[in-house]
Amino acid sequence: MSTVSIKDVARLAGVSIATVSRAVNEPERVRLETRQRVQDAIRQTGYAPNDLARSFRRGRTQVIMVVLPSVGDPFFTDVMHGVRAVAAREGYSLLINETQFNTLTADEIGAMVVSRQADGIILLASLSPFGTRVLSSGSQRALPMVIGCETIAPELSKIPGVHIDNGLAAKEVTAYLQGLGHRRIAFMYGDHESLLTSDREAGYRRAMAEAGLPVAPDWLVEGKLSLDGAVDATRRLLALEARPTAIFCANDEMALGCLHALHEAGLVVPRDVSVAGFDDTRYARVASPPLTTVRQPARRIGERVMERLLRELDGSADERADVEILPHELVIRKSTAPPPA
Repeated sequence: MSTVSIKDVARLAGVSIATVSRAVNEPERVRLETRQRVQDAIRQTGYAPNDLARSFRRGRTQVIMVVLPSVGDPFFTDVMHGVRAVAAREGYSLLINETQFNTLTADEIGAMVVSRQADGIILLASLSPFGTRVLSSGSQRALPMVIGCETIAPELSKIPGVHIDNGLAAKEVTAYLQGLGHRRIAFMYGDHESLLTSDREAGYRRAMAEAGLPVAPDWLVEGKLSLDGAVDATRRLLALEARPTAIFCANDEMALGCLHALHEAGLVVPRDVSVAGFDDTRYARVASPPLTTVRQPARRIGERVMERLLRELDGSADERADVEILPHELVIRKSTAPPPA
């Protein structure tokens, strides 16, 4: 995707941006010699005339901003493959804002709205606390926004989104562990201040309640969605007098950290403790042992969230379908087994 701007085309042709616009959209209003200079400049810069014309007609930057917690997370990497495929097909560039699980301030978003750096925003499970007010305040036109994966703040609940049924998926994992005979099942969540894994925790609690099983407060531990956080959380679980026989982690990265901590403690998975994850990232199947987890259609989520944003931009979105729920799959591997006798 070319990074050449319209200004570059105008500068090379020795004309104004308005003249480039007329040469592309209303060529009959531009002298032949000037029109040829503009066409030569477009060819030399590699800017596609169709994309340029579309940008002028719609008054767009042809740029979409994607906000995500971490570009290194394998799950979001797979989601971004889908976003990029659709963006490239439709002639859009992507501007990536990595929050590293920190907040993106309203001022940052407001500045982007004012400067019109992007046509729309995709939020991929980011922890951004801003609501819709900043995107529609003042005289600036609100930026279309679509959420991929989880809705992470109550004020964003009415924004269109694409995700799986996280609560149902977590309930199925917990019920599967119960079916193996586990009664002391711990849940490792992400962060107390984040809604990122709250639906998964709710599904876990629902399955425990429906099975008539208690949830000890010590069985819920914060793993910070990271390897190191999961190692610390697992050690806290192992220090309990009545330690859990199964640990359900709200993402695969925490599950991998959990496996490491259990191995360090001299325990064998799943003989001594079963472990389940969530997301089915590329590392889940090569873990030792391979990880039981929930498979999210990551690339498809990326494709659908970008396609939905394009419908928002074109004004063709179906308001009756603000949230699209994609199917998930429980993948059974060797990290889970019946509890020890």
